[in-house]
Amino acid sequence: MNHWFTYPNIDPIAIHLWRINIHWYGISYLVGFVAVYLWMSRPAGMRRLGLTRDQIQDFLVYALVGVLVGGRLFFVINDIISKHNLSSYLSNPISFIAVWNGGMAFHGAMIVTILATILFLRKHPGLSFSVLGDEMVVLLPVGITLTRFVNFINDELWGDVCKPDRPWCMIPGSTADWGPLYRHPSQLYEAILDALTLLIVLFIYKRRPPDGVVAWSWFTLYGITRSIAEIWRQADFSWHGITGGQLYALPMIAIGVIMLYVCYRRGVHTDASPAA
Repeated sequence: MNHWFTYPNIDPIAIHLWRINIHWYGISYLVGFVAVYLWMSRPAGMRRLGLTRDQIQDFLVYALVGVLVGGRLFFVINDIISKHNLSSYLSNPISFIAVWNGGMAFHGAMIVTILATILFLRKHPGLSFSVLGDEMVVLLPVGITLTRFVNFINDELWGDVCKPDRPWCMIPGSTADWGPLYRHPSQLYEAILDALTLLIVLFIYKRRPPDGVVAWSWFTLYGITRSIAEIWRQADFSWHGITGGQLYALPMIAIGVIMLYVCYRRGVHTDASPAA
């Protein structure tokens, strides 16, 4: 069987500036946050949120802290549980916070960002969680999609070993870590699914549904796409055939569907919020 692709071995460091190294990982996060900011700070977004550009920037600081703290914390906990490597972290304490090398857990980032969002809303009582969520998630898949491509560049999160009749599979760059066999590029599978999510969420937003529908649609779709991607992704651990990622993602589908029902039942439409 002839395989179509060879792993390209792209340098994880995008830019070398003397002693400063700028990683693709950081660039993907930066582009994702800029995309969210540009969407939220457009005139229609500010009108619906009732926020100024400075206040939107303030919110994104809350979100950034939530992403970094939650994503890294959950990754380290999961890594220690699955690999029993606490001694490795203790011998090199900087590794606890080494986000520049990759290693972020999406669900941890999401949970802590939701908590940070609730704290932000306490400063702006005229703004609802549903409206803020709607505006925040529309271009969120941009950053997630780019991060999955960076996972591929970083030679991480590979899928299971392929069957011989899968010509699109590749041998990872580090055979010492992953072995010499062809594997599913599950990072790219998930990137494609996240890009499709972007198109669907944009379509839903343009339909101007009740408040919260856009946010919970994205929430549900991510649960679906992540559950699908986990079919090929090599699992850190599993429980009765369900991977760790699916254990987090499947409840998102149920919660999302329930909340979509609640939002449609409420039928609240907000085109403009009181100025904060």
